[in-house]
Amino acid sequence: MAGRRAAAGLVLAAVGLTAAGCGLGSTKTVTATRTHTVTTIRTVTTTGSGASAKPCEGGQLTGTFALLPGSAGAGQIEYALTVKNTGSPCSLRGIPRATLLGVSGAALPTHVRAAGTGGARRVVLQHGASAVADARFSPSVPGEGDSQSGICQPTAHTLQVTPTGGGLMDAAIKPPTSVCEQGTLEFEAFDYAG
Repeated sequence: MAGRRAAAGLVLAAVGLTAAGCGLGSTKTVTATRTHTVTTIRTVTTTGSGASAKPCEGGQLTGTFALLPGSAGAGQIEYALTVKNTGSPCSLRGIPRATLLGVSGAALPTHVRAAGTGGARRVVLQHGASAVADARFSPSVPGEGDSQSGICQPTAHTLQVTPTGGGLMDAAIKPPTSVCEQGTLEFEAFDYAG
């Protein structure tokens, strides 16, 4: 009888071990998450920013010298010189240096002077930006040295501007006009175009 009990114990022990190996026990699954971060550094270099913008050159500017509607009064009229930067950032300061040209491109008498006593700030033009300088003059009242009969001076068709950076820029005068007092133009300093 003792032998049978020992054999039965062994069978029960074998059944217990088999049951444990057949998945009747518990199983644990462990999931590990790992995060990977990538940092990108981007360096942007701007050329010609406010402090480093070089003076504008004629070849990078386009412009017009056009009548300001409703500006006529007391024998005077006002035109606006508008210049647009088509190149890299550049700067303008003060009043334009300019020469009036006739229909054939010949230079006409021109005297450019500052209107008023206001200070001239530096105007930095990014690519595509514009600046304006208004000029007041008489198109019909002759002064000393002008023709006293007919038009005072030949009709000007172009205002040729010499920017501080050098070169020339031709601005079409719209409409062409005579500029009396031997081509005297009283210019305001350049400012940002609104």
